[in-house]
Amino acid sequence: MRSERRTPPDISVWTQSCDRWRKIDMTAEVKVEEKQVESEVVIASAVAPVEETTVKAVVEEEVDGSEAKVVEKSSSFKEESDFFSDLKDSEKKALSDLKTKLEEAIVENTLFKKKKETPVKVVEKKKAEEDKAVVTEEAKAEERPKEEAKTDAVVTEEAKAETIEDVVQKESPKEEEVKTEADVVDTKEAEIAEEEKKTEEAVVTKEATVEQEEEDEIVDNDIELWGVPLLPSKGAEGTDVILLKFLRARDFKVNDAFEMLKKTLKWRKEQKIDSVLGEDFGEDLASAAYMNGLDRESRPVCYNVYQTTFGSEQSRENLLRWRFQLMEKGIQKLDLKPGGVTSLLQIHDLKNCPGLSKTELWVAIKNAIVALQDNYPELVSKNVFINVPLWFYAVSTFLSPFLTQRTKSKFVVTRPANATETLLKYIPAEEIPVQYGGFKRDDDNEFSNEAVSEVVVKPGSSETIEIPATETEGTLVWDVAVLGWEVNYKEEFVPADEGAYTIIVQKVKKIGSNEGPVRNSFKNSESGKIVLTVDNVSSKKKKRVLYRYRTKTESSC
Repeated sequence: MRSERRTPPDISVWTQSCDRWRKIDMTAEVKVEEKQVESEVVIASAVAPVEETTVKAVVEEEVDGSEAKVVEKSSSFKEESDFFSDLKDSEKKALSDLKTKLEEAIVENTLFKKKKETPVKVVEKKKAEEDKAVVTEEAKAEERPKEEAKTDAVVTEEAKAETIEDVVQKESPKEEEVKTEADVVDTKEAEIAEEEKKTEEAVVTKEATVEQEEEDEIVDNDIELWGVPLLPSKGAEGTDVILLKFLRARDFKVNDAFEMLKKTLKWRKEQKIDSVLGEDFGEDLASAAYMNGLDRESRPVCYNVYQTTFGSEQSRENLLRWRFQLMEKGIQKLDLKPGGVTSLLQIHDLKNCPGLSKTELWVAIKNAIVALQDNYPELVSKNVFINVPLWFYAVSTFLSPFLTQRTKSKFVVTRPANATETLLKYIPAEEIPVQYGGFKRDDDNEFSNEAVSEVVVKPGSSETIEIPATETEGTLVWDVAVLGWEVNYKEEFVPADEGAYTIIVQKVKKIGSNEGPVRNSFKNSESGKIVLTVDNVSSKKKKRVLYRYRTKTESSC
């Protein structure tokens, strides 16, 4: 779908909306936490809604007896196949047409060429000829009355029978006048010729400049984008994948996709994107986003943490280049081939985001989103926003006009209480960082490929998880996470010998909703089992419990 640049909403309207959401967020946070949103929201366009086949429920937050802004739902985005055989007939034709145009442009060196300004020379010459004709006509017009004056003088001489001397005396000044006027005409013609010569020289110089610009834009047949050759005749596997991304971003409109590709290549050259990987942006920005783990489709996951302000133009420029660098690093982890991993998953954490008052931050974010949308098409499978405050819905209204419908269909928004549950839809628990409710820890040697299991604890009931300890000597290690927590939890070791005493590993304690995953271990000297008890008696909601474990023996350590 074509990316439409619309005029942004009136800033006063946006400011009023921001103020309203700020007040709501300040006065109603406690109540909102009591009534949590139970389903994720996909942001939709307020301008051009589309028909929906599979959609998430609309979220309505009730604050102080009044309904908050309803976030519209949108059709869920599903990534398409890059295999040529899986394409529709119309899509196959569009891809073939685009490959033909691109092949011709690269081979004939017209990919970046500007159209010659040949009409300039023609127009200027025509103008010079018109000027010459006007001046010549003026000269002739001045000559006519003088010739008539001369004729009248001769007739007068014959009628009055004047003497030759008188005639000479009378005619001499007239002859001198005629000669002088003839000289003027000659001078004007000379000036016109000189001016025409200068005009022609100027035109030739201008054409030479155009030719020089075209020579500077010569395209190498080995031109690449993200390490993939663009010349179709080279037969690279990734060429179709790259071209399909531009076609899908422009709804398979060949000319629009071709123009988008050309603009992207030109933008990369002007911004020197190929050298951005070697730039250092300091520790502040390095901690603002990072790559960590893979999603359920083996896509690299990028986490963005918005907690920095950007007051100066230079710092905002650094933010943009750093964001491009991060994108380039992520693309290096992709396999741009049919059937390969060809996109990233983006997670945006707004927990400590500065808020609506930091307009310079949102301007920088808007610029980054637009630049990424225009120059990195279809390289992000989804943008998942977690820990979203209420005022974010006002910001989404501000950003909406700058985004295509396809881009907005990839947006998923969720409130703090549902952050982990939403992430689990896209990322396995063992790949979610521990700070987001998963089991992934930095430099973790305790687990490798152990499977994660799940049990559901119904409201008003308890469930136990048993971890066998078959070895007489060893160490048991386990991870447990309860989505939403607010349960009572305890850990015990029960020996296999019925006459032995049960050992309390962790006494009963109430775990709040803000608690992260629990990791514990127990070194046993006899066979038995670890029993984990999750008591959900006081809650009216079911709880999902995720866990994994490993038995470490001397041979496995």
